[in-house]
Amino acid sequence: MRVSEAALGEIVRRAVASVDGASLRKGRRRLGVELEDGRARAELQLAVAYGHVLPEVCTAVQQQVADALAQMCAVEVVAVDVTVEELVRS
Repeated sequence: MRVSEAALGEIVRRAVASVDGASLRKGRRRLGVELEDGRARAELQLAVAYGHVLPEVCTAVQQQVADALAQMCAVEVVAVDVTVEELVRS
């Protein structure tokens, strides 16, 4: 099975958007999502709404992205690394 970069991006974008206060940082052309040998690894740069508890938002994003990739692509997710690069007004 092959999953296009566009499809992986959409899975990740929707998973991140489902977390209150989180979004992918604008201006990033490529997401760091790799699928290889039945395993997935993601590296994401986030924008978080000011006032949200950063560790809680990051943990929720990691869980949502891991669940979405595992469920939709039938892979083992070995890592979802997130970096908060921007705080935005909500």
